Amino acid sequence: MKVTLDGTVLAESNDTIVIENNHYFPPSSVKQELFSDSNTSSKCPWKGTAAYYNAQVDGKTINDIAWYYPQPLEKAQSIAGYVAFYKNKVQIEA
Repeated sequence: MKVTLDGTVLAESNDTIVIENNHYFPPSSVKQELFSDSNTSSKCPWKGTAAYYNAQVDGKTINDIAWYYPQPLEKAQSIAGYVAFYKNKVQIEA
C-alpha cells in the first residue's frame, strides 16, 4: 500500500493492518520528516485516544491528515504507533 499527496510519498508498506476499512501503516514506513504533531485528539471506545499529524508538502500544510494510537487500549495493541490516513486528504493505492 502507498499513500501519496500531490505525488509525494507519505508512507509505503506491504505490512499494513486493516481495521474498520482503514490501513494502518507501520511507523517505520511513514516519512516522519514530512509530519508534525497536531493538537487534535479523539477517543474511540475500543481503541483509545488517537493523536494526529499534520503534513507539510511543497510548502503546504495539511492539518490532521493522519492519526495514530500512541497507547491503545488492550484490544487495539496490534496498531500501537501505526498511522492511518484520511482518504479524503490523500491518495491511497495498492
